[in-house]
Amino acid sequence: MAMARASSGPAYPERFYAAAAYAGFDGSHNSTSTVSSKFQNDTALLLYALYQQATVGPCNVPKPSSWKAVEQSKWKRIDLELSWQGLGNMASTEAMRLFVKILEEDDPSWYYRASNSISEISESVVDTQVNHYSKDEPIIKNGNSFPETKTISTENGTLVETQDKDVVSEDVGTVAVYDQWIAPSITGQPPKARYEHGAAIVQDKMYVYGGNHNGRYLNDLHVLDLRSWAWSKVNFKVENESQEGQSPAKLTPCAGHSLIPWENKLLSVAGHTKDPSETIQIKVFHLQSCTWSTLKTYGKAPVSRGGQSVTLVGTSLVIFGGQDAKRSLLNDLHILDLETMTWDEIDAVGVPPSPRSDHAAAVHAERYLLIFGGGSHATCFNDLHVLDMQTMEWTRPTQQGEIPTPRAGHAGVTVGENWFIVGGGDNKSGVSETAVLNMSTLVWSVVTSVQGHVPLASEGLSLVLSSYNGEDVLVSFGGYNGRYSNEVNVLKPSHKSTLQSKITETPVPDSVSAVHNVTNPTRDVDSELEVGQEGKIREIVMDNIDRESWKSRGEGTSLIATLKAEREELDSSLSKEKLQTLHLKQELADAETRNTDLYKELQSVRGQLAAEQSRCFKLEVDVAELRQKLQTMETLQKELELLQRQKAASEQALDANHRQGSGGVWGWLAGTPGGQKGDDA
Repeated sequence: MAMARASSGPAYPERFYAAAAYAGFDGSHNSTSTVSSKFQNDTALLLYALYQQATVGPCNVPKPSSWKAVEQSKWKRIDLELSWQGLGNMASTEAMRLFVKILEEDDPSWYYRASNSISEISESVVDTQVNHYSKDEPIIKNGNSFPETKTISTENGTLVETQDKDVVSEDVGTVAVYDQWIAPSITGQPPKARYEHGAAIVQDKMYVYGGNHNGRYLNDLHVLDLRSWAWSKVNFKVENESQEGQSPAKLTPCAGHSLIPWENKLLSVAGHTKDPSETIQIKVFHLQSCTWSTLKTYGKAPVSRGGQSVTLVGTSLVIFGGQDAKRSLLNDLHILDLETMTWDEIDAVGVPPSPRSDHAAAVHAERYLLIFGGGSHATCFNDLHVLDMQTMEWTRPTQQGEIPTPRAGHAGVTVGENWFIVGGGDNKSGVSETAVLNMSTLVWSVVTSVQGHVPLASEGLSLVLSSYNGEDVLVSFGGYNGRYSNEVNVLKPSHKSTLQSKITETPVPDSVSAVHNVTNPTRDVDSELEVGQEGKIREIVMDNIDRESWKSRGEGTSLIATLKAEREELDSSLSKEKLQTLHLKQELADAETRNTDLYKELQSVRGQLAAEQSRCFKLEVDVAELRQKLQTMETLQKELELLQRQKAASEQALDANHRQGSGGVWGWLAGTPGGQKGDDA
């Protein structure tokens, strides 16, 4: 499940202690049994392990001593990574944040439910206000949920303004002010409040599919007509027979997926499910027949995940990052060719973004893929990475202007060369400003900000681009900031020329094309790679700029001078890097020489070892032969002894017979035969 960071409330570690108290960890001997009664076995064990890791440190015992025999047997059967020992040397702060994340996944409304008890806990830990989530019952206006309203009189009439500042309820067609969020009047039954859903625009209609509500995944489909501003639910069916290379689909509820419009179809890509598959699944919704099917693909599909970014570039889907079913963060890159339906895993050069999920992605000039923000289990990012999809090389340019704060769970959409970023959170609060990046100059600016507890300052919202009365409009829906939302907000961005002039008021320093990696301060010693990165960022800066417009503004000369100055600095840096590279190459040659000598010595030792093994084998053969001969000699010895005994017996019998025969002869010679002697007697 994607991260569900709360957008308000106490910061860490106070938020962790509040979550631990809500879960039942009060430090008593009965806390483990309390937690076991609240959660499933696996979740209870994981919460216990994270709590111990955060409060005690690495595990020094094999299992919790206070659990009974049944719980101990479960502890032994559970996967090692879910046990306290499996956490190893995880930092205490990371364990705290992961504890809160797991609790929010299992019970998303825990903070709202525990607001009364949390206030008591917070008073003993830190002086902070925790009742950020208003308990005032919202009112329903034309299918949307709004806080209690107040009326403000103006010269142009009456506006209805909510207590959440800067979000105004007004008809979209009558708005003359640009760069301001409004809440349009909408009819029809709105979808259930949700976040981490998918949204896409097809022919002035916004389709909303799936999402997460109170920890349960959804699979419903709704459509908002942006001409009549009316909601309706789509009654669909699932194909039972294969058609045109598409296999039967089972429509599984999901969240954290991506919804992409393509050829009068909607593609639902990846996402978290209750029973995840091994690889990414792509579901297809046919708009004409209102049927779902599963797209059959070829090649090695990526591992299943949620919270990834999916960008349509020409006829290909570019997928980056996300979080798999085992909560492991990813930073792999895959491309699906929609013409051949074949997957391709990309091994790009350069330093890729760190593993993350809930980031935003956009494509510029059908060539450059931009990745902004996102988060890990304990950290949010505000870095910007660029992938040149012609050379498949990652770079990290220097951002300029009003750089957004770290965030995850935000949404983005492009209008020309401008990339709008809305919402998100940073583990402490929701992000209130709407930021825009000029993708040609890589300069940030703030379009507007909202104040109060509004869905625009939340995570997991969707943002799409449409048109109304011939003008571009940004449409946001849903989100989670302690409560789930089903509100729709609309912003009319300024004309491209207005935005561009607003952005170019900030001078672009010489370092606009420098590549600086904050997460890895070690510089690459390969000078050719660095020069390629610098040239590539300069190419991004210059790509899609109207040269005639620059000349008309008299800025061509200034730009050339800036580029010349940058070139001189780069040449100087290149010379230094070349010297360092030569030094490293010499060290590498020495190391290779030492390696060759060691290899030769190793071969000699291996030869000696082979000779000794051969000699030992011969000795073993000789020993075996001697043992066989010895056994033969023992057999002969036994036979000899037997013959000797037989000989002795024969000699003894012969001697006895000889003595008997000698007495009879002498008697016969004396004239007294044996027969007569017997008669006389």
